[in-house]
Amino acid sequence: MASGKVSARQRMINLMYLVFIAMLALNMSKKVLSSFGYLNEKLIDANESVASDIEFVLSDLERKASEQPKKYAALNDKAAKIHALSATFYSYLQGVKDTLLISVDPEELKDYESMDSETAGDEYFFSGEKLTKEGTRFVANINGYKEGLEEVLGDTIKKEVLTGLNKRFDTRDQLIEDGLKQSWIRNRYEGFPLVATLTNISVIQSDVKTTEKEIYNSLLGKQLSQDASISEKTYEAIVISEKPAYFEGEQFKGTVVLGKYDASLKPERLTINGKNYTERNAKGAAVVTFKTGEVGENNMIGEFVFKQDGEEVKIPVKSSYLVVNKPNSAVVSADKMNVVYRGVENPITISIPGISDNNIKAVAKGLKKAKGVGKYILSPGKGKEVIINVSGRTNDGELIKSPPVKFRIKDIPAPAASIRKQIGVIRMPKSSLSKSEVGAELLDFDFDLKLNVSSFKIKVPGQSTVIVKGTRLDVRAKKSLQRARRGDVINIFDVKANIVGNSSYRLKRVLPLSIELTN
Repeated sequence: MASGKVSARQRMINLMYLVFIAMLALNMSKKVLSSFGYLNEKLIDANESVASDIEFVLSDLERKASEQPKKYAALNDKAAKIHALSATFYSYLQGVKDTLLISVDPEELKDYESMDSETAGDEYFFSGEKLTKEGTRFVANINGYKEGLEEVLGDTIKKEVLTGLNKRFDTRDQLIEDGLKQSWIRNRYEGFPLVATLTNISVIQSDVKTTEKEIYNSLLGKQLSQDASISEKTYEAIVISEKPAYFEGEQFKGTVVLGKYDASLKPERLTINGKNYTERNAKGAAVVTFKTGEVGENNMIGEFVFKQDGEEVKIPVKSSYLVVNKPNSAVVSADKMNVVYRGVENPITISIPGISDNNIKAVAKGLKKAKGVGKYILSPGKGKEVIINVSGRTNDGELIKSPPVKFRIKDIPAPAASIRKQIGVIRMPKSSLSKSEVGAELLDFDFDLKLNVSSFKIKVPGQSTVIVKGTRLDVRAKKSLQRARRGDVINIFDVKANIVGNSSYRLKRVLPLSIELTN
């Protein structure tokens, strides 16, 4: 198989081929099939581990090329080409394995003893005495990968790297019995069970990863570790506060980390709250601009998306910012004018700076939430005062309690009887009074309440008082009014009125109205 000193890994591969031969001799023992399946799992795990090491080396090299282009730019370019060749070839090999597994039930992917048929491999690679299109492509890709690496490395390729390439990716004809030769692909893949074919391809994938890692080590030597450095020219100390804002006297809590700007790192996209951002500053940092949200803490949710090995890598963005009311006027209040009226829906605005409306809780008898941010309605009941207690929770769960706010409760002032919106003592002709409607008005009251008059009394000098139902003089009242003379004062009093929509509230006694007849 091999002579001289060989690595432990090469001995493992040689042993695998011996097992292939033993399988044919022993009519492919089921237990041996399982062994190949387990070996394939180990190879896949090892490949993933090496891939992680490679990503670290490439990332470190890219950073160094950005910081010291004269020393590392050429190496970084060469490493990028090697990585591209390796990634393409590795992905191709994975595609071959996936194609061979199409006929396998997904539930039997771990049942290696069931993968004892050579049909899938033989049909994929061979067509009689010739190779299939896929078989020819398989050999060509192996040779193309080796030749591609040699072309990229050129004269800088080291002897041990070249030796490794020739051993791992040798597709020359193989010697068999009686000095005869057999093509490499038939020697390795014809007549083998599916699980052995898959394992063999995993070995090639392992060769790709091992070769790639060895080339990077060869190119860089000890340069990366010697040049590893931290300085204020490349890194910045970043203070990350646990919260976007603090209340006076509250303890600050945060972390300090090292970070750096990298203009060479080009993200595919940056999305914040559903909007994509493409603008970058001179240092390569993403520039984000948007209109702020409502008062309180607002979330910034999104993702940074980068391309890595042809696939998208998503880095979540999760932060928040604080919005407070913009100061545009002085806060002036009359200390003894906190008044609400019984029988009226009093509009109240409640807010706590730095806390969003949905995290605020306001409690008082007769208080209910209304439409709009911070809007409430207070309908006080009995008593002389009402107290509103307000509390809120910040986004991190801290409870904030506001001092209680006290309001005095006052009754609606007494309305006055009116005709044509006129109150007190008015002058009008007898004929006009006969046709007029009696109403009730609230004097200098801030709420626009509509009052409904249900009855009133009218007194004409020398005549008996007449009780009228409704708002206009009835037949008896008009007959009494006919006896009145010019200059007589007609009194309308004991007016019964209520609030439209709130007839249960008892208004104060309605003030009377006096009318002096002008004819």
